[in-house]
Amino acid sequence: MTTKPLRVLIAASERPTRHGIRLRLEPNGFEVCAEAADAAAALKAALRERPALCLVETRLRGGGIRVAGRICSRVPQTDVVVLTDAPDEKELLEAVQAGASGYLQNNLSPSALSRALQAVAGGEAAFPRAMLRPVLDEFRSRDARRRLRLPGRPAVELSRRESEVFDLLSRGHTTAGIADRLDISPVTVRRHVGLLLRKLGVPDRAAALRLLGPHEN
Repeated sequence: MTTKPLRVLIAASERPTRHGIRLRLEPNGFEVCAEAADAAAALKAALRERPALCLVETRLRGGGIRVAGRICSRVPQTDVVVLTDAPDEKELLEAVQAGASGYLQNNLSPSALSRALQAVAGGEAAFPRAMLRPVLDEFRSRDARRRLRLPGRPAVELSRRESEVFDLLSRGHTTAGIADRLDISPVTVRRHVGLLLRKLGVPDRAAALRLLGPHEN
């Protein structure tokens, strides 16, 4: 049985960079469904194509990590991997906080890039081994998990903050209103909502509210 190629969106400002990534991916079980040269085009392509993976260069015109967060929020079924020329701890944490599932060097060999992306598509994370400490610290600092029970479905584990965000969302608060009440940024609110949608396997906030209705932790 032939395995279906994983569909990938490549978002990088320079055509040679996009072409180089394409050449490393296509012989290794990936199908490049779209390319984008700036943040606006990347979001538009992600919404249109709904790829399995979106590779976003940090120096993408319009803001690579910023649009990575928007894609994570608005296309939760897509795993986003941030690509960088020079790994940086602050940038790594920004990628994690945006919801990215990976943070990789742009110059990985075809085999190394393929293995990392296959791992992400399989539900794992892909970060440089030497930079795992800040990632672990970020996750350890998060609030204790809560279990959300769904009718006829397995329970979903949410962080306390995700639960708080959803409670306010279900009561009709906007992103700005939630941010104000919880004293966090709107970007952080959108990240929590995106992660919640991904866990629930639904495309948008309205679908999440219809699925959950009254809920308990």
